[in-house]
Amino acid sequence: MKITQAWIPQDMQILPGPRHRTHMKRPIGCKVITDWLPPAPARELTDEEVASHVVIREILNSPIVPSKTPKIAFMFLTPGSLPFEKLWDKFFNGHEDKFTVYVHASKEKPTHVSIHFLNRDIHSNQVVWGKITMVDAERRLLANALQNPDNHHFVLLSDSCVPLYSFDYIYKYLMPSNISFVDSFKDPGPHGNGRYSEHMLPEVEEKHFRKGAQWFTLKRQHALIVLADNLYYNKFRNYCQPGFEGRNCIADEHYLPTFFNIVDPTGIANWSVTHVDWSERKWHPKSYRAEDLTDELLQNITSIDVSVHVTSDKKKEVQRWPCVWNGMQRPCYLFARKFYPQALDKLLYFFSNYTTN
Repeated sequence: MKITQAWIPQDMQILPGPRHRTHMKRPIGCKVITDWLPPAPARELTDEEVASHVVIREILNSPIVPSKTPKIAFMFLTPGSLPFEKLWDKFFNGHEDKFTVYVHASKEKPTHVSIHFLNRDIHSNQVVWGKITMVDAERRLLANALQNPDNHHFVLLSDSCVPLYSFDYIYKYLMPSNISFVDSFKDPGPHGNGRYSEHMLPEVEEKHFRKGAQWFTLKRQHALIVLADNLYYNKFRNYCQPGFEGRNCIADEHYLPTFFNIVDPTGIANWSVTHVDWSERKWHPKSYRAEDLTDELLQNITSIDVSVHVTSDKKKEVQRWPCVWNGMQRPCYLFARKFYPQALDKLLYFFSNYTTN
């Protein structure tokens, strides 16, 4: 099945290139020779860019080795133990041949209560919010998951994430897709392009700088090019960090959205399949306690079929585009965060109702 790209930002559309100037008057009813000239060439790429683009194109154009049972790699980025392991155990149960689990615990070794998580911890390093170590952890998870050739899709989840649908629904949603679900949008405000540094030139131009949630799902070719990339990663490691040039650039909010906007803009959906509520306009999203959980809340989240972003400038521009899957508008979100651990029992109670097909 083929996923149809639902929406492409205006600055990613193919537009006519600039014309060469001429003093000839344009004849009425016929074309002048300048109309037949190719667009003016873009800037000359650096040697590093040429090499990077060759590697990326080769990977993107290489077919994935067929697997008898392709799997989804569920990659958990957590400080320690996972408070919703019992819920994920119920979610995974009966589908053992269709998934793998990887746990990156940055502060303490997790204590597991589900057989699906036993011996699934990977070598982990410390992660500091806002710093490149968050991206390093994502790449570390991908490196471990890519060692299994049966893993065809890679889902990044936090310790506060929960599934919104049954395993079968999510498997059928992700596995046939020929795009990755990476959140990427243009924000001209201080929390978007205001974090850009000209030190990223020439490889990363401000017009390509993007913002998005870090919670992605990647198809295998995209996971491979993230690991293969050093050029763009180094730009963000060096010049996107809290306090650099008086800016608080958050690498995990900008690296992948910008990277894919440069190397494969039509290969991503431009929205994340993990729901987060930023309506409170704080540094961290809204969190749900046990008393917040109702059938109505879960139904509202699972009924959303339009992706919405709000710019951080004074205009507070609302950007909306439909979530299209296989040519049809579908629910945007397969997972949701941010839930407090105390919500576990209520989530288990609701599980059979809200994870329907």
